[in-house]
Amino acid sequence: MPDLEPTYLCWMGASLSGDANLPHPPPPLSVPRFITERTWLLSGPRSMNAPWRRVFHALAPLRHENPLGLPKTGTIPRMQRGLPERRRIKDVARVVAVSSAKGGVGKSTVAANLALAFARLGHRSGILDTDIFGPSIPTLFNLSEEPRLSQNNQLLPLSNYGVKTMSMGYLVGEEAPVVWRGMMVMKALQQLLHEVDWGGLDVLVLDLPPGTGDTQLSITQQIFLDGSIIVTTPHTLAVKDAVKGINMFKKVNVPILGLVQNMSVFRCPHCHGDTAVFGSGDAVQEVCSQHQIDFLGDLPLHPNIGDDAHRGCPTVVAEPDSERAAVFTEIARAITSKTGL
Repeated sequence: MPDLEPTYLCWMGASLSGDANLPHPPPPLSVPRFITERTWLLSGPRSMNAPWRRVFHALAPLRHENPLGLPKTGTIPRMQRGLPERRRIKDVARVVAVSSAKGGVGKSTVAANLALAFARLGHRSGILDTDIFGPSIPTLFNLSEEPRLSQNNQLLPLSNYGVKTMSMGYLVGEEAPVVWRGMMVMKALQQLLHEVDWGGLDVLVLDLPPGTGDTQLSITQQIFLDGSIIVTTPHTLAVKDAVKGINMFKKVNVPILGLVQNMSVFRCPHCHGDTAVFGSGDAVQEVCSQHQIDFLGDLPLHPNIGDDAHRGCPTVVAEPDSERAAVFTEIARAITSKTGL
């Protein structure tokens, strides 16, 4: 592998510029963060005055093996041919994936509220954003800091509302695109799965990206999932893709805990009449019956759910006594029972 010294000057406590020297051994540092395409940011402890920036030319050597630029920990094997070894995420009792084969159905909002509902029920809860290209968890949890590194050089989750979180969105700028090929994406995903120090969780919610592609397959091959939840709207196109998601989890032998119908009915605040904007929902019930999976809950199309998400305070926290929060809590309670939490 080519020389990576320019990239790792920070870890070795070397000088990053003519007027800034790091002590030796180096203090706990935050994870490197892209500022521009060719700039590396390394923040020292909070007591230090300012971060150092380093223009580096070693992006290519990081490809495949270490796309996040983390110090080597030995916790994950080098990528090799053949199927990877499936194993448990360290210090996590239960792992539940929230999935949708169709984008735009509110999957991330549902996943965030479920993680918060688990915490509300007294469980040590966390959520991992596995969408490398379009992470949503930083916005949903109103978090924008850089994660620190633990003593064993693993990522430390960021917490809010009593839930631990990790996302690719913490490692890149808010508007910075991740322009990576598949191999780098898969390796970054592997690092997020196995190089985060969760510190002990009862349940970890995985917010999966839309679709049934590389990310979903890699997750099911690398870790043991205690179950999956499919999120859909009543719309015909969303339901058709939900069936694809159901069949995918069946093929990889991941238990399907049930289906959540989101944006089902809009209730007019003036006349109090109900309108099925995306359809009646009969198709969703038929899918559950045909595939013998449970219907977990029905979430309305309510503007507050979206507004709460946009301002980084999901419904379970923003409106804990609302009917909408109660639905999320009941879904979490059902999952708790199904997974033996």
